[in-house]
Amino acid sequence: MIRVLLADDQKLVRVGLRMLCESDPEVEVVGEAGDGREAVRLAAERLPDVILMDLRMPGVDGITATARIMAARPSSRIVALTTFDDDDHLYPALAAGAFGFLVKDSPPSVLLAALRRAAAGEPPFSRPVLERLVQHAVRAREPRPGPAPELAGLSPRERDVLAMVGEGLSNRSIAERLHLGVSTVKTYVASLMRKTGTANRTRLAVLAARHSDTLVGQTPGVSA
Repeated sequence: MIRVLLADDQKLVRVGLRMLCESDPEVEVVGEAGDGREAVRLAAERLPDVILMDLRMPGVDGITATARIMAARPSSRIVALTTFDDDDHLYPALAAGAFGFLVKDSPPSVLLAALRRAAAGEPPFSRPVLERLVQHAVRAREPRPGPAPELAGLSPRERDVLAMVGEGLSNRSIAERLHLGVSTVKTYVASLMRKTGTANRTRLAVLAARHSDTLVGQTPGVSA
């Protein structure tokens, strides 16, 4: 069973999320929080596998709650629920330790698949959210001339894997596209995080999306 904690200040949203989660026999909702303070308390008490965290909540917001939960339990997998106009919250949520990002109007099948990916250790994120994060990253730093220093020393195969991480593909999908074993892809991803100095897969995806133009067509037979 995938144990899920729901955190959203709107009861109607929580009811909808609960109904969706309970439609999957392998997902169990272990608690509901109406604000960040309650989310922190329930996360410590119920020890969920995945936390769906609304970023905009009164009092203790989702970003603060995420930081507090991660400080107490760094292995927590918090998937931030956001909207298209939530630019001011996305990058701070990433910095606070959010594991993945989903837009609130994602199709039910996408949300359920995201829960499975998060529980399996693969950060889920909606492509529009990733694009917003990249925009924040670009605005936060001055452009540097020449090749990206973060990509120096990567092999062509590592660049292929990095590009696909930036597309939001799972390890299994990357393995199928590159005709590799899933364990091999996991090894590549771990190596990429080490070489690029990224703390988690979501930050790695942001890096990949930011430099997508330099990662296309690295290996013959692999399309962008």
